[in-house]
Amino acid sequence: MEHDSIRRGVAELVGAFALVFVGMSAIVSSDSNLVAVALAHGLVIAVMASAVGHISGGHFNPAVTFGFWVTGKMASSLAGIYVVAQLAGALLGALAVNAVFPADTNLDAGVPTLNDALGVGAGSGVLLEAILTFFLVWVIFATAADERGAFKSIAGLAIGFTITLGILAGGPLTGAAMNPARALGPELVQNVWSDFWVYIVGPLAGGGLAAILYDRLYLRPTAVVPPGPSETGLDEPRPGTAAADRS
Repeated sequence: MEHDSIRRGVAELVGAFALVFVGMSAIVSSDSNLVAVALAHGLVIAVMASAVGHISGGHFNPAVTFGFWVTGKMASSLAGIYVVAQLAGALLGALAVNAVFPADTNLDAGVPTLNDALGVGAGSGVLLEAILTFFLVWVIFATAADERGAFKSIAGLAIGFTITLGILAGGPLTGAAMNPARALGPELVQNVWSDFWVYIVGPLAGGGLAAILYDRLYLRPTAVVPPGPSETGLDEPRPGTAAADRS
């Protein structure tokens, strides 16, 4: 069990590293071109989730892990390992960007911040991050956690598309992190802490709500199934069957 937790944690670390490294690099090298940035984040998540989804589930995001934990689908100890691995991966990804790009590059652009020029306040930022993360976790539960999901084998693609549309919608306003690790790694390295709590509270609230709602509506049975003859030892027909109707 301990060895399995380590394997899962490493997969989460690599995925979070890739997200931050590719995401920040795209922002810096493309001069924050919105489409390029959205596609870079979406593609890296789609690729990494498809690559290691069978190992760790491909969370790469404390808000996603929180959703699985709050619905009882993940033990507290394993959830803790995931979050530590995700934060470590994000930190290493931001450090790698610093090492790769020239010293005069404006790497602060890779840190999610509220757009003051458009009048985005902390309250609006929390709400937007919560809504976008709600969409993300909802899609993850529908495609990867729900056994009935029609697209489970290609869930990474749907998750990556959700990241892309989230950045297209919210990138100019908050940076559309949708992920506390994606924000905290660059914040630590660049020492930029503008409204940092927005990127913790918003994603955790939205992700937790989406997980609980999907779990209650679709993953839990809505009614108790009456026991059949195999459980009771009786030969009485079960309610709703043709034999019961005839009787």
